[in-house]
Amino acid sequence: MLKKILVANRGEIALRILRACKELNIKTVVVHSTADEKEMFVRLADESVCIGPPHVKSSYLNIPSIISAATIANADGIHPGIGMLAENSSFAKIVNDHGFTFIGPKPEHIDKMANKIKAKALAKKIGLPVIPGSEKNIENYKDAKLTASSIGYPIIIKSTNGGGGRGIKIVEEEKHLKSNFLLAKKEAEQCFGNDDVYIEKFLKNPRHIEVQIMGDISGKIIHIGERECSIQRRNQKIIEECPSPKLDEDKRQKICELTQKAMEKINYTNVGTVEYLYSDGEFFFIEMNTRLQVEHTITEEVYNVDIVKEQLNVASGGKLSIKQDKLHKTCHSIECRINAENPITLFPSTGLVKTYHPPGGPGIRIDSSLYTGCNISSFYDGLIAKVISTGKDRIECIMRLKRALNEYVIEGVQTNIPFLKKIINKTEFQKANFDVNWVNSIKD
Repeated sequence: MLKKILVANRGEIALRILRACKELNIKTVVVHSTADEKEMFVRLADESVCIGPPHVKSSYLNIPSIISAATIANADGIHPGIGMLAENSSFAKIVNDHGFTFIGPKPEHIDKMANKIKAKALAKKIGLPVIPGSEKNIENYKDAKLTASSIGYPIIIKSTNGGGGRGIKIVEEEKHLKSNFLLAKKEAEQCFGNDDVYIEKFLKNPRHIEVQIMGDISGKIIHIGERECSIQRRNQKIIEECPSPKLDEDKRQKICELTQKAMEKINYTNVGTVEYLYSDGEFFFIEMNTRLQVEHTITEEVYNVDIVKEQLNVASGGKLSIKQDKLHKTCHSIECRINAENPITLFPSTGLVKTYHPPGGPGIRIDSSLYTGCNISSFYDGLIAKVISTGKDRIECIMRLKRALNEYVIEGVQTNIPFLKKIINKTEFQKANFDVNWVNSIKD
């Protein structure tokens, strides 16, 4: 087992990784910016190293500083967490080349899946169903027009290197293509430093289903069920649940086994999530996240596994402790993402947390690094906590979730809790009659 892990991330996910390390008796060191020196993940780590000023480019994305910190601390492994450098294949290679263990997939797998067009081509090659669309970057409006005409409207324009719902434009008719094409390229350049985009057929009212997979160095690949991630606001997930209330056992088993076999073909290692759109009874591959997911929590609750511990075990050269035939659903679980934002405008809300009182009770898990007196900075992502509700069935799960959101007290900054309450009280949500566009239609 690795002896000492450096966590190259911040907030609740850094704290989540620290906890797993402590339970495995692994020493921990975290890197942090000057803005985060008083944060809970810094306080609870065995060691901490300040690597720069608040801006992420000068701190959490500063690869030389992170490698230097790992060297100074005598770490033997680096966990990238979620976001930041988690899906940066160059970072993964640099980590390995400097004699540290990268706690995640192989750099070549990250590289193949980071580019959406490459990922789609690979998915098709290994037997996964894909959405009709371009097979290369669309460089100019002329090519965009030809591609859109060939696959038929409506279409969706996406950043080749994108993620997090950014750089996406939906086009219903040709007269709106040019403006949206140029805007998508501009947003892609601003968000990802690369203006490459591609085009796909737009599925109007699909659901978002993802399959959790894990692999070890012996070649063993397992799936840990699927998750429903259709509750999205402006293309960003805000509520996820496991298992999907839409799929029957036959559909569930089919897509999970198909995904597992596909990952076996590329000898995938460590953790990953394969994401699909589900429309009219058919699945369509959209992307693969070669990292731990924000919503890994609900899979842990339903299947009684610790995904982060498995990551650490696999990265240490061990075999998966989980056997496929021993994995069974034990309950239902739903996660709500708590964001520091105005619940109506979605503008970020920053400042001092004057009062913090998280909910508790049966079936409630809170993943957060908040505490009374901490500061919510404008420099980082607005995700500040996750409420995970678990019950014997979906009805009990929702009732516990309602209770938890009503109990949650966060004063000093605004959050999206009022909007989350509104969603789970809607009849459509309670009956699971929703798709990826449903939240955007909520008016009251």
